[in-house]
Order: sequence, then C-alpha cells, then structure tokens
Amino acid sequence: MSEIKDSFISDVSKKCTDESQTNGASTKNKDFKPIRAKDKRVVNGLTDINQLAPFKYPWAWNFFLNANKNHWTPLEISMSSDISDYKNKLTPNEKHVYENVLSYLTTSDILAMRNIGLAVMEKMTAPELQIYQARQVYEEALHTWTYQHCIESIGLDQGEVYNRYRIVPAINNKIQIANKRINSILRSNIELTNPDELHNFVLAYIFFAAVFEGCWFYNGFSPIFSLQRRGLMKGTAEQLQYIMRDEVMHVSFGIRTILQIIKENNVQLDLKSIREMWDEAESAESEYAKYILSNPIVGYSAKGHTDHFRFIANRRARQLNLDEPFPNAKCAFIWLDEQVNLRKEKNFFESRVTEYQSASLLWVDDED
Repeated sequence: MSEIKDSFISDVSKKCTDESQTNGASTKNKDFKPIRAKDKRVVNGLTDINQLAPFKYPWAWNFFLNANKNHWTPLEISMSSDISDYKNKLTPNEKHVYENVLSYLTTSDILAMRNIGLAVMEKMTAPELQIYQARQVYEEALHTWTYQHCIESIGLDQGEVYNRYRIVPAINNKIQIANKRINSILRSNIELTNPDELHNFVLAYIFFAAVFEGCWFYNGFSPIFSLQRRGLMKGTAEQLQYIMRDEVMHVSFGIRTILQIIKENNVQLDLKSIREMWDEAESAESEYAKYILSNPIVGYSAKGHTDHFRFIANRRARQLNLDEPFPNAKCAFIWLDEQVNLRKEKNFFESRVTEYQSASLLWVDDED
C-alpha cells in the first residue's frame, strides 16, 4: 500500500511539473503584465476584473463613495402618524391610490434588483462599475424592505397587496414590459461582441435606467408626495424621499454607463426602437394612472400624472443625447422639486436628521 501511495504522489508531482514547464512561458508573457487604465472597457474588456486600480472610470468609484453617504433603514422613520392617517383621515379614493402605489413599487424594485444584479453587473468588465452596482443591488433590496415595512405598519393584508400586480391589468402590464426587457439579456448564451446582441443590451439598459427607474419610479412616488403636501402619510413620504436619493444616483449612473458603452463600441442606436420604447412606456403609464386615479384625489389627477411622465421622459432623452419624445411637455407638478428635497432642518428627537453631504443628489438631476 505504501508503494502504491508513493507512486501516485510521484505521478501527480511529475504531471504538475510538466504542466508548469509547458504553461510557464505563456503565464509570464500574458498574465503578469501590468494593467493600464486605458485598456479597460465597460463591456467586452480583457483586463483583470479582480483588479480595481488603476481607475479608468473614477466617476464610477465616486458614485460608490457618495452612495454610502445616504445610508438608512426604514425602521429609523416613525410610521405612527401614517397609521392614524390611514384609519381616520384618508378617503376611500386616497386609500386606493396609496395601496396600489405600494403594490406597484414593491414588485418593481425586486425587478430592478434582478436586472442590475443578474443581467447587467456580470457583463461589466471594469470592477469600479461593478462595485457601485453591487451597492445598487443592496439599495433595491432595502427599498423593497421599506415598502414591506410601510404595508406591515399600516396593517394592510400583505398577500392581497402583493398579489395585485398579478391580477390588476394596469399594474401587470408595466411589470410584463419590464420582464420582456430583462429576459432578453438574462440569456446565458448572450455575446456582447455581437453587434446585434450589444445593441439589444444597450436598449434594455436604456429602458431600465431611463424609463423604468428614470420615469416610472419618479412618477410612482409622486401620488404619495401629493398626500404629504397636505400633511398626510408623512412617514411613508419621508421613506420615499430617502429612496428618491438612491434612485437619482441609479439613473445618473446608468445613463453615464450607457453613454460610455455607446462611445467605446460605436453603437448606432435604432431610433425607431427608441421611439417605440417611449410610446409603449407612455401608454402603460397612462393606463396605470387611469387605474390608480380613476377618481382624482385633491391636487392630483391621472392627466397630471401622465403629463409629468412626458416631462420627465424628455429630460431622460436629453441626458441620453436623444431627441425629446414629447415636445412641449410641461412640468405638471411645480411643487414637486421642493416637496422631495431633503434639505430641511428637523427636531433631532422628532425624526432623524436628513441633511447629507451629497445634498446635490436631489430630484432635479444633472443633464450633462
């Protein structure tokens, strides 16, 4: 037995030595060259994904650093007044809006988490981008917890609220549009060196950054902010203000990453497909608005909701260096910028202080 063991060890040792001699030259020539920042790419890069520096995209690292200045949990915000408001002050129409907004948002943030974590991040070939996107995945999970915390705090039937996206056509339609986009880039055999595959990936990324998060989420929060404006559901609205900070960064990062991919790979966008994307998104948003606001609430209507979608869509298009899809669209809710702005003083013992170093990351994001 001892002779057999010694013989096996000798054979393995000889094999390892032979492989080392065979592969040694290529290892020295290929794997141990220093990485140069200029060789990095957002996708289709060939540099070591495990090596952070030197940075080619320092802006991506700065997004990660800034994201960590907006750290919070839903448990830090009091929901006591919301419980009283829901039971004693909200009208049936306002309850309908509140419940369906939460139903839509909680499903949407799970989709956003899956898109970044499973469909986008693993295709990035520069680690400074992946690190911020990993933070983004965490934030989407945190947002999902926040909606669940609001639903639970109010005492709503969680199963009923969560299942609305499956049985309410106006909510389900938006989710299915997003599912169609994410499924097209979740395929295991996707190859981004293929121009058609890369174009489809960019279109899907545009949808999630500019439409899904950049427009639908923005409008998704607005009905709750309209309640807050009247002194109602202030805890929920404050939760959404923190989420808004995260989402502004998600949108800005996504659009900047998209523009970098287009530049590095000379992607020629199919403008007809872009136009169809905007039209499909507007139609779905209009249907959704008519459902949740079938009976308008004070200061907020289905028409205003859809009009504001068009206004925000134009902003996203400009950020992407595209033509505005809805020329002459106007801001339907002038009060909204001030309403969601977190730069305000609060009594320390009444609620947590909401001033952050990253104070510029508010509703009105940059258009450069």
